[in-house]
Amino acid sequence: MQVFKNGEIVEGQYRVMAELGRGAASIIYLVQDTKTKQVWALKHVCRESEKDARFLEQAESEYTIASKLDHPGIRKADRLIRKKSGLLTTSELYVIMELVDGTSVDKNPPRTFESAADIFEQTARAMAYMHDKGFVHADMKPNNVIVDAHGGVKVIDLGQSCPINTVKKRIQGTPDYIAPEQVHRQPITAKTDIYNLGATMYWALTRRFVPTALAKGDSLLDHVDSSMMEKPKPTTAYNPRVPELFDKLIMDCVEIEPAMRPDSMHQVAERLNLIRGKMLAEAELRKSGSFKRVVASED
Repeated sequence: MQVFKNGEIVEGQYRVMAELGRGAASIIYLVQDTKTKQVWALKHVCRESEKDARFLEQAESEYTIASKLDHPGIRKADRLIRKKSGLLTTSELYVIMELVDGTSVDKNPPRTFESAADIFEQTARAMAYMHDKGFVHADMKPNNVIVDAHGGVKVIDLGQSCPINTVKKRIQGTPDYIAPEQVHRQPITAKTDIYNLGATMYWALTRRFVPTALAKGDSLLDHVDSSMMEKPKPTTAYNPRVPELFDKLIMDCVEIEPAMRPDSMHQVAERLNLIRGKMLAEAELRKSGSFKRVVASED
């Protein structure tokens, strides 16, 4: 894969300022538009072998869906540039995206339960917006939630996003956060994102992973059978300080049967708002001099 040096001009318009990160078949750069002087993130994806075709597909899908969304909690995509080898085959893609300045939850987990409720409420509201527009994220995990210096949240990486009720050609998702219906290649719905977010919250409050919902023998079923899958222990089994309402919400979200999960991401957001409000109200009742904020997880 070609690596651009600082100061190099990409596609005659974008000056490379720094490398921000790398993926399996991509590099993300900090760039400046030489015409408008605006700063962007540029994702460069290359096809070097047949197996890289899926990374190009994901990058194009990310742009297609992100360009249809306009929410402060979701990373925006501004432009897609294709380079072809021959008439039909795309060999490279450049995705010009909003620069997100912050730290992912996996690198800087919330330090208090109040902060966790706030971060995940913002996340849930962004994803509820996606659902209202007819799309699911399908890869919610701590890496894909960015928190800025002011506590604002931005959901990133829509590479696996798809229209609601899509049946994927292959299993897609991240182990430890993947929903049972993703493992068993069932339709991807808003309930899938609810599970993924529940697994994300589970990790944030316990530093433990929800067990991947595989059937006995790791076989693929035509339906999700909860009786054949391992259910996670309550968050309080690993962190007894998790508030009861918070634990209940998380365990509802990671129910193996989609029908048993909350009805919508809007409902998840409202429950998180209630949880945070209750914790703040309880804190106000304590003497300020003796109150010590409770750390959200034990290392």
